[in-house]
Amino acid sequence: MHTENPTDTQSPSQVALIRCSDYAQDNVTAAVGRGLALLGGVERFVRRGERLLLKPNLLVASDPEKAVTTHPAVFRAVAQQLQAAGAVLTYGDSPAFELLPGGAARGSGLGEVAHELGIPLADFVRGRTVSFPEGGLIKRFALAEGVLSADGLVSLPKFKTHGLTRVTGAVKNQFGCVPGLLKSQFHAQLADQERFCQMLVDLNRLLRPRLVVMDGIVAMEGNGPRGGDPRHLGVLMLSADPVALDSTACEMINLAPELVPTITWGQRWGLGQYQNIQFVGDAIESFRSPDFVVNRARGSTTGRPGLMSRFMREWVVPRPALISERCVRCGLCARMCPVEPKAIDFRDPGGPDCPPAYDYHLCIRCYCCQELCPEKAIVVQERPLGRLFGRHPG
Repeated sequence: MHTENPTDTQSPSQVALIRCSDYAQDNVTAAVGRGLALLGGVERFVRRGERLLLKPNLLVASDPEKAVTTHPAVFRAVAQQLQAAGAVLTYGDSPAFELLPGGAARGSGLGEVAHELGIPLADFVRGRTVSFPEGGLIKRFALAEGVLSADGLVSLPKFKTHGLTRVTGAVKNQFGCVPGLLKSQFHAQLADQERFCQMLVDLNRLLRPRLVVMDGIVAMEGNGPRGGDPRHLGVLMLSADPVALDSTACEMINLAPELVPTITWGQRWGLGQYQNIQFVGDAIESFRSPDFVVNRARGSTTGRPGLMSRFMREWVVPRPALISERCVRCGLCARMCPVEPKAIDFRDPGGPDCPPAYDYHLCIRCYCCQELCPEKAIVVQERPLGRLFGRHPG
């Protein structure tokens, strides 16, 4: 990554890096204001009277201190800046499973803030299919009504690790614009990492978020995006380019951007760029965390269905694994498995009193079970040859 390149034909994408040590509201508000000023002011992103949708990460109802969802202080600071510029705001997300959007908002603390600021919850239950003929892979998307009724979108992702895409941040956050369990259909249909990430890039090319403000004050490392560990990074990241923003976050944690397909395909398909970035604000060196726990193994974390041999699936491709001592037999993993018959289910004659078990011949390695397990009982397990040949030397 670099700030200028004489061979580049595009202007560099700006990424504002703003130090913010904690979630004290005054500190977050000042940091967001400084970041927007460095990018040209909030007026660059909104015109008075426009209807803007705020899209936080509301994976599940979770205490903000667990670093699963966008922190309410970040939501409040961005919302107030946009309201002061004359925007008419709504907000919303489609949680990962049966929980309705309102429940996730209340459980994560965002609902209370939105109520105080007079920001209604958008409709993320109903949806409509829209055409996207320019899509590199996907030509039609079902989008939430709340997304389609807005003039523009401001994305508020949380920076976390992810079993399938390695990290979840600026690009991945828009997946929540697909309503309800329709998201699981993409997991079932696009089982390999490359195609799933191409879909995410197409979705972002359709939605074109105006601005992304990434919450990296406390990120999540390890077994993310729900079961990992909070990790203090002390940074807010702002940009109009989601690809540049994700790439910057990767650089902070010593993860090669080329290992994240949403970044490489995002540049290839014109969503943004990761090789021509201008940093403004605080120095990126002050935020580097090279020991951040994330998958740095070379090679795709999944394979292409129909081409991946049984040998590769068994010995190379990482797979989800259950830690039975942590399992409380809630059955959420089986309910959320997108394939039929289920790759994980209660198969033991003992029924629900025994933990669910995997049939790895059915498992497509989408890691939905690992993503949503509330007890951190499912982890992504490297396979023997994957450990031997796939480790990144850095």
